[in-house]
Amino acid sequence: MRRFSWFNATSLTLGFAFLYIPMILLVVYSFNGGRNVAVWGGFSTKWYGELVKNEAFLDAALVTLKVGLMSSTLATILGTMAAYVLVRGGKFYGRTLFSGAIYAPLVMPEVITGLSLLLLFIAVGLDRSVTTIVLAHTTFSMCYVSVVVSSRLVSFDRSLEEAALDLGCTPFDAFKSVTLPIIAPAVISGWLLAFTLSLDDLVIASFVSGPSSTTLPIKIWSAVRLGVSPEINALSTIMIGIVTVGVLIAAFMNKRAVVQRQKDEQKAAAA
Repeated sequence: MRRFSWFNATSLTLGFAFLYIPMILLVVYSFNGGRNVAVWGGFSTKWYGELVKNEAFLDAALVTLKVGLMSSTLATILGTMAAYVLVRGGKFYGRTLFSGAIYAPLVMPEVITGLSLLLLFIAVGLDRSVTTIVLAHTTFSMCYVSVVVSSRLVSFDRSLEEAALDLGCTPFDAFKSVTLPIIAPAVISGWLLAFTLSLDDLVIASFVSGPSSTTLPIKIWSAVRLGVSPEINALSTIMIGIVTVGVLIAAFMNKRAVVQRQKDEQKAAAA
């Protein structure tokens, strides 16, 4: 067994400190009573109250949530279909071009993607709004869903589908009743990844958003350019709290599933 050396411990400590100390400071200063974020003015929660009254941030958060839900759902549907075609479609005319078009956003700079989509929307006469942001986010997040689902389809046991077909199922019924439930964890993971990418996007949304469709990252970036305010610290703390709760819930559910699986295996071995 390899020993945990002092070098490894120091490197790990410095790495975690570099990642999490800024977040801890942000959370602490979100309770700063003074407006100057660099000077501690006493404990206070008034900035959370001010954040609730800030309609601009609330509207931006609503737009971000709406865009995230719609774009991640569309990206999951299209990405799953693309993954199924790539893995199960065999050789067909234009396969190389199709796969290249699917995976291109993975390596394409976001500035290029945002600018090209902006030029496309201008060419077709589509005004910049929530719709254009949804289309843009669907375009670049669909490839991530395709990669996740494809990795699961590659290792999928096709004999299960063949058994369903032998029992009289149509190809669509076999996919709906057998394939989709088995690859559901990958599909859900792809949806969560697409939703996270949509919430986090700033560059592409800044190209395709309009005056009435400002997302939360754009709003935060615009506010930070004028100086960091305690309201932004409070908003960031709330987002950190939501992410932390989500991670804890996922870890709890995963641990519970592992324990239940172990119990089922013990019962099966005893029987």
